[in-house]
Formats: sequence, structure tokens, C-alpha cells
Amino acid sequence: MRAAAILGLGCSPKDLRPFQTDSAIDWQMGMPTSNDNADAVLLFGGDGTIHRHLGHLVKLGLPVLIVPAGSGNDFATSLGLKRVRDSLGAWNKFCKGTQNVRRVDLGVITPLPDDPHNSVPGTTYFSCAAGVGLDGEVARRANNLPRWLRGHGGYALSMVRTIPSFAPFPMNLPTCTHEGQAIVRRNGPTMLAVFANTPLYGGGMKVAPNASMDDGLLDVCVVEGLDPFSLFCLFPTVYAGRHLNARNVHYFQTQNVRVETEHPFDVYADGEYVCQTPVEVSIQRSALKVITL
Repeated sequence: MRAAAILGLGCSPKDLRPFQTDSAIDWQMGMPTSNDNADAVLLFGGDGTIHRHLGHLVKLGLPVLIVPAGSGNDFATSLGLKRVRDSLGAWNKFCKGTQNVRRVDLGVITPLPDDPHNSVPGTTYFSCAAGVGLDGEVARRANNLPRWLRGHGGYALSMVRTIPSFAPFPMNLPTCTHEGQAIVRRNGPTMLAVFANTPLYGGGMKVAPNASMDDGLLDVCVVEGLDPFSLFCLFPTVYAGRHLNARNVHYFQTQNVRVETEHPFDVYADGEYVCQTPVEVSIQRSALKVITL
């Protein structure tokens, strides 16, 4: 068998050694150029590292093992790979011929071509969630923190610092439900909209507790305009998924949604900047093969 290893920021070849106990496996470092060069890919890193490689991984169509080694590991955690030893256990099963490969959905962001602010061509995949509004500003600030701090509450810290100065904005979300019915959801003053493929994002927040990675649907969470005090009170409930009970929170599922704002807003996905609104956010079913426990 041939395996390729991709090492994210802060990882080194020594992190790979526990996975190299089988001498029959031929290893290469870096992304394979085609699916003829490898039988599986091991990716060491967090959500940002995964995000940057998703496009090529989808094209390859190879089974991918995620080894949680980044500042944010929500995708790996959602797959049940909370620790490196979980990934090692999944790898050992895979090497023994166990059929522990599943297909999962991925989110897709498509900049609308009629907008001059969007210079990003084509589409961008995301594994966990994309966000517009407060979420984007928080992600921008979190990315400027030291890596260690980002991995130990950096998103929450950035959220607390951002809330007092963030102003609500108008947003329209024309959507298509999973029954195929078109709906225009007109949200007035809005704090944020999150489009989730996984239950977790932002370092363990259950922003979309009902999300599933293999149902062919995006889970959309929209928070209406709130004063800073109310938003501070709402924020801790997201870690347990209790925010869905708040009257200012709207939650629904859809196959695709168009995001329209009065002025261009940054769109972030998996903690990384993608483009600006307007965009279409959709789901691609069974887009990625992953090795799991």
C-alpha cells in the first residue's frame, strides 16, 4: 500500500512515526499529484489546514485520515477523532483491511459573478461551517492571535472582544428547502449567519447541534440583531447547543442558500477568509472519503 502524509503548521516527521510501523507501506511526503500515486492520505493539522487542501482531496477521491494537530479540530472531533490516538486506531484498522471508510458531505461557497468585489474564481469547499457577519469578524481577529492561544479559547476570547463594537446589518437569505420549494427569508437586523456541515465549529461550539455530515443538507443558524448585553448572555449557551431555544435565533435546513447583504461582508469558512458577499452556499453530498473509527 502507498500512503501520502501532509504535515500542517507545527507538525514534523516525528508526528508521523507512530503511523509508520508497517514496513510494507510505501510513504511519500506531500500531496499526491494523482490518485495513481497513493492509496490513502494522512493529513496532520486542524480545520484551517484541512480547508486549504479540500479542493485537491476531492479531486483525488482517496480515503483521507485526519490527525487532529491544529489549533482548531472541529472536523476531526465531529468524525470521532478527538485525539491522535483515535486517528492511530482508525489507521491501524484501515491497514488491516477493515472497511472503516465513509463518505461525508462538504459545504461549497460560490462567489456570484456579477459582484465586482469578488475576485476569487470558482468555488471553495469547507468541511465545518461558513459564516457571515459577527462570525467573520471574530475569525479575522482570532487568526491574528498566537497559535497557542487560538487553540486554547482564542475564538471565544475574540468573540468577547468583538461583541461590544459589532453593529447589526440587513441580510436576505433566498433558499431552496430539501423538498425543492423556494423561500425568501428576509432577516432584518442580523448579527450573524452560520452555514454548517458539522455540529461543531469555533473550537467546540455546538452552533448546529442537529447537523449531520451525510444528510445532504446545510444547517443554517441566524441570530437577529441584539444589544451587546443580550448577545453576551446568548454566547455561552452555544457551547451546549441551547441557543436554539432563544427567540432571536432562527434555525433551518436547506440544500443551498444565497447570501445577500446591503454592503459587501467578508465570508469565512473553517476559520479562513474566502471572499465577500453576495455568495451562494450549498452542499455537495458524499464529496470526501474519510477514514474513521
